[in-house]
Amino acid sequence: MNQKQFILSYVKRKYDTIPDHPFHYFPDYIALRHEDRETWFGLIMNVPRQTLKLSEGGNVDILDVKCRPENIQDYLTIEGIVPAYHMNKAHWISILLDGSVSDALIENLIDASFELTL
Repeated sequence: MNQKQFILSYVKRKYDTIPDHPFHYFPDYIALRHEDRETWFGLIMNVPRQTLKLSEGGNVDILDVKCRPENIQDYLTIEGIVPAYHMNKAHWISILLDGSVSDALIENLIDASFELTL
């Protein structure tokens, strides 16, 4: 199971989240929403590595999650975590879904984002 599938399984099991595809032009992008308010707590996208200022070519799946602003700089020191793509960089980070970030840390970051977006 790749990390994208792992995330979808985790949020379904823990939060009963059903993947939402909100963008007509980007049908593979997946919003993770709170059921009652439709507020996002995560966004899965496939973006060019170059867009994230990564030296390798090609595309990569990422997960954007919300974090406490005071923790952003600490998270950015972890391999596989970069400034948020297409979100407010003062409150969000992007996690590369290429195996460089452990599933356990991804779970913790999803849980924190879920709580911060209630």
